[in-house]
Amino acid sequence: MFDSYYEEWLAVQLKAGSSDRQRRLREHGYAERIFMEQVWVPAIGQSEYLHGEYEVSDFKDGVRLLDFAYVRHPYRIAIEIDGYGPHCRDIDRRGFADRLLRQNHLMLDGWVVLRFSFDDVKERPRQCQQMLQQMLGKLYSQEAGKDMTLHQREIIRIVSYQ
Repeated sequence: MFDSYYEEWLAVQLKAGSSDRQRRLREHGYAERIFMEQVWVPAIGQSEYLHGEYEVSDFKDGVRLLDFAYVRHPYRIAIEIDGYGPHCRDIDRRGFADRLLRQNHLMLDGWVVLRFSFDDVKERPRQCQQMLQQMLGKLYSQEAGKDMTLHQREIIRIVSYQ
């Protein structure tokens, strides 16, 4: 069941973006697939706003790819799945500094950044699901609350404390 869901999602993703993005999607790694299967789909249930290998401009007038981007007004959420080897053990000082700079630029450009270790995705998927749900709930419930009157917010506050 998940295989067909994933293949449909991937087919939609392959219709847009640069050739580099399409190549990366075709090579979508084990970590990204496990994230979709064990974290995203059980936690969120749909992938309407989820984009794989999402292209963002960087500060050097280049393009970088995010593992996933959840783009739903008014937020843009970057989701990264980091394996220990390529993201820690095998990285040099320049690569380390570049990763920090990359994240800082995303945040300055208005992105919310959420990072998961591959180990957590694989061994503690429920913890990752809860993190996603908490983040999306917090962001989008605040947004929904902006349209409420003071009276409506007060009713919700009173009801939630009982």
